[in-house]
This record gives sequence, C-alpha cells and structure tokens, in this order.
Amino acid sequence: MKPSILQRRLVYALAALAVLAAAGTVIVRGGPGAVPVSTSTVARIGIQPLLFGLGVVEARRAILVGPSAAGRVSRVLVEQGDRVEAGQLLAEMDPVDLRERLAAGRQALARARSSLAAARAQAQEAESRWVTADASALRYASLRERGFVSAEAERAKGHEARAAEAALRGSGAGIDAALADAARLASEAAAVERQLANTRLVAAAPGLVLAREADPGSTVVAGQAVLRLAEDGALWLRVRLDQGRSAGLAVGLPASVVLRSRPAESFTGRLARIERMADAVTEERVAMVVLDAPPAGLSVNEIAEVTLALPARQQVLAVPPAALARQDGRLGAYVVEEGRARFRPVRAGLRTEEAVEILDGLAEGSVVVTRRSRPVADGDRVRVEGRAGAPG
Repeated sequence: MKPSILQRRLVYALAALAVLAAAGTVIVRGGPGAVPVSTSTVARIGIQPLLFGLGVVEARRAILVGPSAAGRVSRVLVEQGDRVEAGQLLAEMDPVDLRERLAAGRQALARARSSLAAARAQAQEAESRWVTADASALRYASLRERGFVSAEAERAKGHEARAAEAALRGSGAGIDAALADAARLASEAAAVERQLANTRLVAAAPGLVLAREADPGSTVVAGQAVLRLAEDGALWLRVRLDQGRSAGLAVGLPASVVLRSRPAESFTGRLARIERMADAVTEERVAMVVLDAPPAGLSVNEIAEVTLALPARQQVLAVPPAALARQDGRLGAYVVEEGRARFRPVRAGLRTEEAVEILDGLAEGSVVVTRRSRPVADGDRVRVEGRAGAPG
C-alpha cells in the first residue's frame, strides 16, 4: 500500500512542476493575453520617393485648319489618322463668285493702267505746250519793252502761258488720280486672289489628322476648323498628381510611362512643364510629360500610367508603412517597451512603398510594431514573434 501512495505523490509533484514551468514560460513571453507581433527598428535610410499619376496623351501643338471667310466646304481630301506634309492640300472651300470677281478686277485694273498711260501722255503734251507758251510770253515781253508789240499782244501771250501751266498741273493731278485708282484696283484684285487662295486649305506643317470637323456640303464661318491636326513630334501626356505628395516636383524629373495599349512595355520620359493652375476640387496638380522615344501609332486621348522619380533624400528617419496606425484619430506607431505596446503620435513626411519618413515622434533605434495578430491598444502586452531590420 505504501508504494502506491508514494507513486501517486510523485505523479502529483511532477504535474505541479509542469504547471509551474508553463506559468513561467507565459510570464517570460509576455504574460497571459499577450498579442503576437512582428517589429522593425526605426533607422535612418535613403529614400527615393516616387509619385504616381494617370496621364492622357494630348497634342502639344494642335493646328486648326479652316477658312478665313464664311463659306461651304467643297471637298475634304484627307481622313482622320492620315499623315500629311507641309503645304499639302487638305480641303477646298466653294469659291462661289471669287473667280469672276477676280477676272473683273483684273480687267478694271487693266483699264486703270491704260487711263494712267493716257494721263501721262496728256501730261507730256501739256508740258510741251507750257514750255512753248512760256517762251513765247517771255519773247513778247521783250518785244513790248522795245515797242515792237502792243500791250494787248503781250498780255495775250502771258495768258496763254498761264493757261498752259494750269493744264500741266491738271494733267499731273490726273496722273495722281489714275495712280490711286490703279493702286486701289490692284489691292482689290490681290485681296480677291488671297480669298481665292484661302479656299484651298493646306497643311502649315507636317503632322497627323486628329479629326474632321466638317464634311463636304457643310457651311462654316470664318475661323471655324474644318480639320484638326497634331504637329509631328508634338504629343505629350497631361498627368494629374496628388498635391499632398508633390513636394520636390520640378521640370526635368525622369518619368516611367506605361501606355494602356502596351501594358507590357515601359517608356522613359521627362517632366516638361508644371501647370500653375491646380485643381482645388480633386486636390491635384497638372504636369506635362514628354516621351523620349514615342512609339509608332501613339493615339491621342490614350490613358497612361506615369511614375515620376522625385529627388532622393538621404539619412531620413523612417519606418515601414505597416508601422503606422491610428488611435483616436491621431496618426502614430506602437513602440515596444518592456513587453507592452505604447502608442506614440508621429508626424509623417515622404512616403514610398517601402518606407515612411518620420519628422517627429519617434527616436532612432526604437522598436515599432509592424504586424499584429489582432488589434493592439496602448498598454497591451505584446509578444515579439518576428523581427525585421530597418525599413527599405
């Protein structure tokens, strides 16, 4: 009987030791109810921030081709998507009566030039008469002084000279009038010629036909576009970017572009212009990105994903993005201190996929919670089950 009692006592003692060992393990590992977490160390690293945005392919220099006067479209010789060369005839307007007006104007100009020639001939004749009459008047004046002719005869010759001089001046005025009339008619004819030339709509530069705005038979007003062109090599992307992450945005930054039509390819480019008018509703900035080597067949209004590489920052205090949490509406991180999670409000700066800059609230070397098996509150016991290095 005694051996049986001893055996039972031994079993009880071993069980008590097992319970004590389990309790000790729980205490060492954070106590009962400790939350398993993974952690990372707050460290200083270099950050290369990237800024993502959606872009739309646009014409950098769009050319609107249309008439300078109201009229009816006679024919359109190109289609949307066609490539055109400088000086190529694209469309024609109905000239209506411009050709007839030009012919009549040219005939009137020819008559005016004939009248000018006749006026000049008359002026030469009047000048010759004046020279003769003036010489005769001088001779009669000399003869009158010597008494060879009467005063009446002298006055008659003087009158003839003055009449010839007046006729000469009148012929000069006739020449001036004929010149003015010929110049007016020449200007009118030139204006009609320009109007007639403007009925031929030609390409001012090589480019791509984006759209036909009017078809044959349509009536358009002065300045209205018949065709819309994009100048060759003048396509770029209008990109919308988050204002809150656009610090450091500058012309010349490198860009990576993925077009929706070519999802497996990536094209390089650069930031060419930053619009000074931001969107207050969407809180976005607008920037223009040009491709280093645009692919053939690039479509206007195509969507593209654009990633801009902002200037790198060195020796930035940072944590992994998973370390950030919110408590009572405040942004912060949970620091592990003596087996418990302590919430520390922080002020964040630049963000990347691998790291978030910490401007204030954490010290270098602190251990922060990055992953947890269940929600953690300030003061909760935690059990570290995984430890990562510095962010990035």
